[in-house]
Amino acid sequence: MDIAAASQHFESRAQALLQGVRDSGQWKHLKTIESAMDPEITLEGHGDVLCFCSNNYLGLANEARVVQAGHEGLDRHGGGTASVRFICGTFSAHHELEQRIASFFGFEASYTFVSCWTATEALFPTLCTSDDAIISDELNHACIIDGIRLAASIHKGLRKTVYRHSDMDHLRERLMKLRSDDTFTGVVWIVTDGVFSMEGDIAKLAEIRMLCDEFGAMLIVDDSHGHGVMGKTGRGTHEHCGLRSEQVDILTGTLGKALGGGAGGFVAGSQTAIDLLVQRARPTLFSNALPTTVAASAEMAIRVLQEEPERVDRLRANADRARSGIRDAGFEVLESPTAICPIIVGDTARAIRLSERLLEKGVFVIGFGYPVVPEGEARLRVQISAAHTEGHIDRLVNALKELKAEEGA
Repeated sequence: MDIAAASQHFESRAQALLQGVRDSGQWKHLKTIESAMDPEITLEGHGDVLCFCSNNYLGLANEARVVQAGHEGLDRHGGGTASVRFICGTFSAHHELEQRIASFFGFEASYTFVSCWTATEALFPTLCTSDDAIISDELNHACIIDGIRLAASIHKGLRKTVYRHSDMDHLRERLMKLRSDDTFTGVVWIVTDGVFSMEGDIAKLAEIRMLCDEFGAMLIVDDSHGHGVMGKTGRGTHEHCGLRSEQVDILTGTLGKALGGGAGGFVAGSQTAIDLLVQRARPTLFSNALPTTVAASAEMAIRVLQEEPERVDRLRANADRARSGIRDAGFEVLESPTAICPIIVGDTARAIRLSERLLEKGVFVIGFGYPVVPEGEARLRVQISAAHTEGHIDRLVNALKELKAEEGA
């Protein structure tokens, strides 16, 4: 096949795939925001709308001190790191952020990456060996799934399996099977999301920890939707579940949601684990460091959370008000202590239609359907922020009531 034929073959194949996405109603239209990320945003083609689909849980994405810290980081360190960390890509802003992360979450050390996806991609291939086993919740985030797959492709003997979502009996069965195998000599790693983003439910961390202690397993928690949301002080799902930080062996998370909303991810754990990542993880050895302006703004975001824990209380009150209002509007909303309020509508086409109608009413909410969620469980995922006012939430509820009336149900 010559180059022209190869190019034509790719074009035909790709176009057929894209047409299938269009025909199935799964085409993703990228909507452009022309303002800063806030409870009220300016959306291209729609003007000013309320935003109820952002991960800006604490309202810090456009908080003045966070923005100013980013400016100062830019002034101090310039526009780019221009290197990987071990050559000349480590700046004081990275150390300041990593010390803040470790201190806030209660770990010996932490290390940052350009995203939590990259952090997870670094974690499993670096810390695991071919003698180990990874047991993963079936609803874990895609970055965990892909990180485990990558590790298994590198470490050929690595055992990997899943347990049914939050099913502790099934997890116990998986552990018993491993421990009854005399040929198994490695480390068992149990990995779970802290908050599952599509459902808004939380992992049974206390029960998982008990199983880890019973069977001698290490616990990894990705708490990207839990930081700043869960627990009395916003330290995350382990705090909400009554666990001490030392009862979580490895914590991964993002700086792109509650903690400033910019970008970046991190791994927190023992100094030994972090040293191993610094020395051996390919995503840090071969990819540029987190931009320093983002590092500076994220460090300030965590500092604001520490100084203003009332933001967590305000977020919780807003989420309670939203759930109550959604029920009053006649819709089914999943119960959860998180800031994620999934409104179950069943049919994918209905979810998309309701999302479009809400946007026409000035309320920006995304509809999710198959294959992102199981067939028949399509939903509108409403996400609440501490920066939302009661008036914002009431406008959301009123728009939902109007939709219900229009449907005649």
